Amino acid sequence: QVRLEESGGGSVLAGESLKLSCVNRGFVYSRYCWGWFRQAPGKERQGVVGIDKNGTTTYSESVKGRFTISRGSAGMDVTVQMRDLKPEDSGMYYCALDHCHDPIATMIEDVENFGYWGEGTQVTVSS
Repeated sequence: QVRLEESGGGSVLAGESLKLSCVNRGFVYSRYCWGWFRQAPGKERQGVVGIDKNGTTTYSESVKGRFTISRGSAGMDVTVQMRDLKPEDSGMYYCALDHCHDPIATMIEDVENFGYWGEGTQVTVSS
């Protein structure tokens, strides 16, 4: 059974950086697709970044050039380095995992594409 555990959220000022991590502490299966979704208060959960089983990455336009996702060599964890943070980056960030049944860019377009979710970690960026 997959069990995702996120860490690394916090409160920062605009322009600062944070690193989010997500670890799969459950079933060992490295050939998954990973995604990170952001949910701001009163808004829907939206895909921000993703990485597939081959290391192909995808980014939403709002974070392209500022966020970098990477995965561990065993495929059991992913990290998102977030730079030059903006107030609009604020929200609850959720790690998600599932089989790669579509290209990763397609998968992060819909929360329904992921069956396993972490509990989230809060990111707050103040101006």
